[in-house]
This record gives sequence, C-alpha cells and structure tokens, in this order.
Amino acid sequence: MIDLYTDSSPNGFKATIALEELMLAYRLHHVRIDAGEHRQAAFLALNPHGRIPVLCDSDTGVVLFESAAILLYLAEKTGKLLPSEPVARWEAIKWLQFHASSVGPIIGQRVHFELSATEKIPSAIAHFRRLTENAFTVLDQRLAQHPYLAGEAYSIADIAHFGWTHIARIIGFDFSAHPHMSAWHERVAQRPAVRKAITLPAPATGA
Repeated sequence: MIDLYTDSSPNGFKATIALEELMLAYRLHHVRIDAGEHRQAAFLALNPHGRIPVLCDSDTGVVLFESAAILLYLAEKTGKLLPSEPVARWEAIKWLQFHASSVGPIIGQRVHFELSATEKIPSAIAHFRRLTENAFTVLDQRLAQHPYLAGEAYSIADIAHFGWTHIARIIGFDFSAHPHMSAWHERVAQRPAVRKAITLPAPATGA
C-alpha cells in the first residue's frame, strides 16, 4: 500500500495526479500546512525539511519526498507515464528537471514576492515576473512543436508543470499570451484523473 502525505498545493497535486492517472491504491493523509502540521515530529520523521508531498510505499520500503522524485518513482514502479524509447524518455526527464530546477522555483518566488510578502519589493516582483514570462516562452515554444513535453505522449513532465500552471490560473498569473502552452494546459486539465486529483485532499483556492 502507498501512503501519501500532502496538502492542496502545486507540488501536492503532482503526486495525486500521478496516483490517479496510474490507478494505484493509496491512503491519503491530509497534512494541513496552515495549521503547522508539516512541522510536527511525526511528519518531520518522514521529511526533515518539513514539506509536502511525502510518499511511503510499504511494498518496497521506499520513503520519498520531493515531487520530481515521487513522479519518477511512480513511473518506474508501473512502467507508465515515462516513455521507454530512449529519446522520448530523456525528453521527459529533461523537461521534468526543467520544471524542478526552474519553473517551479521561479513561480514559487513570484507568488512569495507578489502575493505573500508583507513588504512589497517592486524590483523583486518585476524580476520574477520577467523570469516567469521567460519560462512560459520556453514552454510555449516546445509545445508549438509537440502536443506534450516529452513529444507525442503525456508523461510525468506534463504532470509536474501542470501542478503549477493550475495554481497560476487560480491566482491570476495569466499565460494566455502563450497559445500553445494554454492549449496544452486545457488538454491536461480535461483528463478525468487530473480533474479528480486537483480536489485532493481539497481544492486549492486563491486565498
């Protein structure tokens, strides 16, 4: 059995989307970040960094944090959502890493400086808006050539990016100027597993 410890967040939705897409049985544990549950000793024993999601697979004894690692693990475990052909496989891994190292952190920092920070720093807001637009341009150029980031097939790379584009839409980070990325977002959003997964453990809000 798989146990998933998560909250309603971009990184959390990556894990729920993958599990729902793969139709794996799992137990969902709601770690309420607003209530500080991610700082409790029981959770820190699973992830000393105190961040969701965390996946525990009792069949293998594997305990993972970091959403990219969880996506890779689930893909390897099932042989799905990651192409087997080498070029497409490494395209998926490359775009997954692009998300983990660039897109996710950039949007996260923009959320902080633009929406969350008590002190609004115009230069920081402008900086992360510019970086966000640069990243969206890169994605749009890729998706102008292929329906999905790995190429022809939907993969964990798409799941990773969608976790954040879903939240970007909710909080008003507009990417309608990027038509290929916008069309890709709508394709992914209509998948039944995705529609269910973004309600787990609860729908995200713009608050």
